[in-house]
Amino acid sequence: MPSRFELANAIRALSMDAVQKAKSGHPGAPMGMADIAEVLWNDYLKHNPANPHWADRDRFVLSNGHGSMLLYSLLHLTGYELTLEDLQNFRQLHSKTPGHPELGYTPGVETTTGPLGQGLANAVGMAIAERTLAAQFNQPGHDIIDHHTYVFLGDGCLMEGISHEACSLAGTQGLGKLTAFYDDNGISIDGEVEGWFTDDTAKRFEAYGWHVVPNVDGHNPEEIRAAIELARNHGERPSLIICKTVIGFGAPNKQGTEECHGSPLGEHEIEAAREQLGWKHAPFHVPEEIYKGWDATARGQQAEQDWNERLERYEQAHPELAKELKRRLKGDLPTTLNSEKLIEDAQERGESIASRKASLACLNALGPQLPELFGGSADLAPSNLTFWKDARAINRDHHGGNYLHYGVREFAMGAIMNGIGAHGGFIPYGATFLTFMEYMHNAVRLAALMNQQAIYVFTHDSIGLGEDGPTHQPIEQMGALRSTPNLSTWRPADAVETAVAWRSAIKRRGAPTALVLSRQNLPHQQRDQQQLAEIRRGGYVLKDSDDPAEVILIATGSEVGLAMEAAGALEAKGKAVRVVSLPSTDTFDAQPASYRESVLPPSNTPRVAIEASHYAYWYKYVGLNGRIIAMHSFGESAPAADLFKYYGFTVENVVEQVEQLLEETATA
Repeated sequence: MPSRFELANAIRALSMDAVQKAKSGHPGAPMGMADIAEVLWNDYLKHNPANPHWADRDRFVLSNGHGSMLLYSLLHLTGYELTLEDLQNFRQLHSKTPGHPELGYTPGVETTTGPLGQGLANAVGMAIAERTLAAQFNQPGHDIIDHHTYVFLGDGCLMEGISHEACSLAGTQGLGKLTAFYDDNGISIDGEVEGWFTDDTAKRFEAYGWHVVPNVDGHNPEEIRAAIELARNHGERPSLIICKTVIGFGAPNKQGTEECHGSPLGEHEIEAAREQLGWKHAPFHVPEEIYKGWDATARGQQAEQDWNERLERYEQAHPELAKELKRRLKGDLPTTLNSEKLIEDAQERGESIASRKASLACLNALGPQLPELFGGSADLAPSNLTFWKDARAINRDHHGGNYLHYGVREFAMGAIMNGIGAHGGFIPYGATFLTFMEYMHNAVRLAALMNQQAIYVFTHDSIGLGEDGPTHQPIEQMGALRSTPNLSTWRPADAVETAVAWRSAIKRRGAPTALVLSRQNLPHQQRDQQQLAEIRRGGYVLKDSDDPAEVILIATGSEVGLAMEAAGALEAKGKAVRVVSLPSTDTFDAQPASYRESVLPPSNTPRVAIEASHYAYWYKYVGLNGRIIAMHSFGESAPAADLFKYYGFTVENVVEQVEQLLEETATA
C-alpha cells in the first residue's frame, strides 16, 4: 500500500505536469494543499464517483479556484469520469478541465469558483441548505439528510470582503457541519502577504463565533486528521482549520515563493521536484498501486447503497414526506402549482399599486404552493416586501424555516443563494434595492454562468424612490442586468405584469431572473386575453390605433403609464400611436422574428423609448433616428414627482419629443 506521502505526490505530479503542458495555470496551491486533500478525501469525504449527484454526498468546494488542478487530480484519482486525457487538455477549448472549476463542465465540481471568496460563501449556502433540508425532512430514527460541507480557501479569499460577510453570518447561524481549511502559506501573486495582510485570522474567526484549530502542519497527516476530528466534534459552530503549508511544496528552487503561484514551474524545476519528491514516473503516469490507494468507487457505492436502504425505510415510515423530498431533490415543480392564477387574480383585482407590493401578493400566493421557496433580504424586508405571511426565519436554534435575514450583506447574499441553489432542494430568492445590486453583481454573474436558478427582487427601481437621492437612485444598473448573458430581467408595468414576471422566474429552472420593482404606485392597465397571453413573451402591443401607427412608444415599468397618457394626448391631436410594453427585453429578443416584427414592425415608423434609466441601451430598439427619453446623469434628492418632471418624464415632454421627431421624419 502506498504511503500517504506517495498518494499526495500524485496530486503534485499531475498538477505541475498539466500546468506545464498548458503553459498556463497555478501549480503552487495544489502542491501545497495535496497532503490536506489526501487526508480529507481518503479518510472523511462521503461521495460516490459513480454518481456525482447523489443527494446525501458531502459537498467539497475549492474556493481558491485558481488551484483547480488540485480538484481535477482528486476527481481523476478517486474514480470520477475524468480521464488522463482530460487532465492533459487542461485549460484548452471545450475541455472538461477549464482554468477554474465550472459547474456543469466536470463531474464532481459542485460550484463555479475563481473570483476569490465566492466559493467560501457558496459553501455557507450549501451548509445552510443541508441544515434546513434536514430540519424539514428528517424524522426520529430517520436522518435522511446528513452530510458535511468542506471548503478549501487561501489568503486571497480572506482578503476579499465577501469572506467577512459570509463568515460572520455563518458564525451567527451556528453552521456546525461547515469546515473550512485555510491554506496559510503566506504567499499571493505579488509576493509575501505580510506586506498587505497581517490580520490575526484565528481571532477574527473566533470573534465570528467559529471554532478555530490553529497552527496545523499542513504537511503532517496526523495533525490534519486530529484537526478534522476536532471540527467534526463541534456541531454547534463552523470550524476553521488553519493549515501552515509551503506553496509549491516539493519544487526545490521555487517552493515558498510567488514564482510557483501563477505560472508553470518550467521543465528543469519539474525534474528537480520529481527528484526531491521521489516521484520517478513520467509525466501524466500514475502507477496502478497509487490508483488503488485513491480509488473511492467501491466505498462510494457502498455509502450510497446504505443511504438508499435508509431512504426505503424512510419511505415506508413517511411516504408523503419521502415523495416530497424526492420531488424537491429532482428539481421538479409541484404538479399542483397554479401559477396562472397569479395572473388571473391580479387582472381581476385591477389594483394600481407599487410593483413591490404586487410582488408580495405573488409570494403570498406562491409560498404555500412552493415549500422549496427560500427567501431573504439584505436587511430591507419591510421595503423589499419579501417576508410573506407564512415566512419563517431560520436561526441557530430554529432550522426548519424558509427565510433568512441576511443582514446588510448583499454580496454574501448573492453567493450564498448560489450555494443554496447548487445544493439542491430549494429555489432561492433574495432582495435589495436595485442600486445595491452592484454589491452582489459578481455573484449574479456567476449564477448566470452556472445556469443556476436564483430570483433577485430588486426594488426602488428608479429616480422614483425620491428623497433618498442619487446614492440610492439606480441609473446604469438596468443596462448591466440586461447585458448579462443568461440572466432574464423583468421590469413590470403593473401588478399583472409582476405576476407574469414571477411566473416566468419560477418556471425558469436553469437560469437566474431579476425582478425590478417600483417603490411608487403604478396604474393598472386594461388588457384583453390576447394581450394577457403575450406578456410572457417579454413585449407586446398594449395599445394600438385603428390606422397604421405614425409613431411607436416603447416603455417599461413606471413609464408605461406615462406612455399611455402621452398616447392619449397625441391621439387627441390626431396622431395614430402604438404603445409597446417591453417588460423583459431578453425574453422578447428570444421570440421568433415573426412575433417581434408584429410588435415592432421593421419599417420606418418613428420610435420613442421611455425609461427612467440610462439611455444607451435603447438604441437597439429605436435606431439612431429615434428618440430616447431616459437618464443621462445621476439623479437628485427630491420628491419623486418633482424628479420625474425635472428629468422630462412628463406627458408634455413626451408629446413634444414625438412631434419634433415626426416633423424631422417628414422633412428628411
